[in-house]
Amino acid sequence: MPVHPIDYRYGSSEMRRIFEPENRVRLMALVEAALVEALAERGIVPEEAVEDVRRAAESISWDEVREEEKVTKHETMALVRVLARKAGRSGGYVHLGITSNDVLDTVMALQIKEAGSVLVRKALILLEEIVRRGEEARRKGIVALGRTHGVVADPIPLSMKFALWSYFVREAVENLIGAIEHAAVGKIAGAVGTMAALVELGVRDPIDLQRDVLRKLGLKAAEISTQVVPRDRLARLITSLSVMSSSLDAIANEIRNLHRTEIGEVEEYFESASQVGSSTMPHKRNPIKSEKVCGLARVVRSLAVAALENIVLEHERDLTNSSAERCFIPEAFLLVEEQIISLTDVIRNLRINEARIRENLSKYSDLALSERLMVALVKKGMGRQEAHELVRRVAMASYNRGEPLFKTASDDPLISRLLTPEEIEALRDPNTYIGAGDEIARSEFYRAKKLIEEVRKNERN
Repeated sequence: MPVHPIDYRYGSSEMRRIFEPENRVRLMALVEAALVEALAERGIVPEEAVEDVRRAAESISWDEVREEEKVTKHETMALVRVLARKAGRSGGYVHLGITSNDVLDTVMALQIKEAGSVLVRKALILLEEIVRRGEEARRKGIVALGRTHGVVADPIPLSMKFALWSYFVREAVENLIGAIEHAAVGKIAGAVGTMAALVELGVRDPIDLQRDVLRKLGLKAAEISTQVVPRDRLARLITSLSVMSSSLDAIANEIRNLHRTEIGEVEEYFESASQVGSSTMPHKRNPIKSEKVCGLARVVRSLAVAALENIVLEHERDLTNSSAERCFIPEAFLLVEEQIISLTDVIRNLRINEARIRENLSKYSDLALSERLMVALVKKGMGRQEAHELVRRVAMASYNRGEPLFKTASDDPLISRLLTPEEIEALRDPNTYIGAGDEIARSEFYRAKKLIEEVRKNERN
C-alpha cells in the first residue's frame, strides 16, 4: 500500500519508473555485465562469460534479489548471488575486482542522468509557456502597477513579470544542466578507490578499464574516489534542485498574491462546471496549484541540508550517506517535477484580468508616479534631494487629506511655480512611464528561446 505521496500523488510515472526498485536492480545488473565485458576484452575472464552474464542480467528481477537480501542482509551481495546463479558456469566472474559502491554509485549516476533529462525537458516546456504568455502581454502593451513591500511602486510592463519568471527558470535550467553533468559520474575503483584488486587480477591499466566500463554505460568516471564518489557532487545537484524549487516558489507566490480578491489581476484557471473550492464556502476559487508549488518547495529546500551533511564521511567511507540518499534523491526529482508540471499548467491557463489591471493602475496611478514628479522638478532645476523631500511632503499630505497626489501637488505653491497645470497633467499617464521595461522583457525572452533551442539541439545530437 502506498504511503509516501510521491508513490501516487506527486511526480509522473515516467520519473517514478527511474527510481523504482525494478529499474534499480536492472541497472545494477547492467553494470555488472559491462564489467565482465571489459574484463573479457582484456583477457582476464573467458569470452563466453560475457554472453552468460548479460543474459542473466536481462532476466533478473527485483523479487529474486529481495528474497536473497532477506538472507544476506546486503543489497549488492544479494544481486551478485542471484546474478551468479543465473549465469551458470560464468557466475564466478560476476563482481570480480570491484566493491558494492562501484555498482551503486554508477547506478545512481545513471538514474541522475535519466531523471535530469526528464526534468530539463519539462522545465523547457514551462519556460516556453512563460515566454509565450509574456510575449502575448508585451504585444498587448499591458501596463500594471509595480509593488515593493506590498505597496504601490512605479508602473511596470506586465511582460516584465513574465520576463523575471523566464529568468528564474532559464537560470535554474542552466545551473541544473551543469549540476547533472557534474553529479552523473561513476566509479569502478574497488574497496577504497585504489583499484588494487583489478591490478592484482592482471589488469594493466585499471584506470582505462574504469573509463571503458563507464563509457559502455554512457557515463564519465570520477577523477578520484574512495569507496564512494565524493558527495560534494551530489550536494551540488540537490542544492541546484533546491534553488530551482525556490525559483518556482517565487513565481507561484507572485501568482498567488496577484490572485487575491482585493488585487485580482491574474487568476488560476478554475473549472467552474465541476471544481470545488471549499467544502463549506461555495464561492471559493483558490490558487491551489500555485499553493502546492510553494508548499513542496519547503520540502525540497530541506533536502539540501541532508545532501550537504552527506559530504562528511569517515575515512574512506561509512554508511551514513546511504539511507539519506535513498530518500532525498527520488524525492528531490519527483517533487521538483511536480512543481514544474503544476506551474506549467498554471501559466498555460492563467487568466489575465486586463480590466482589473487597468482599474488598479488608474486608482493608484498618482502614487505610482511620485518618482516621475520628482524627476520633472529636477529637470526644472531643483536639486534631487530637495525635489525628493518636496514630493515626499506632498505625498504625506495627500495621504492625510485623502486626495490624489497630483491634486495636492498642483496646490503646492513651489511645484505650481515650476510646473504648469498642463505639464503636471502630462505626467499622469502611467503607460508612458515604463522606461526600458519593454526592451528588457524582449531581451530576456530572446535569451530564453535561444537556450531552449540550444538544449534541444544538443539532445538531438
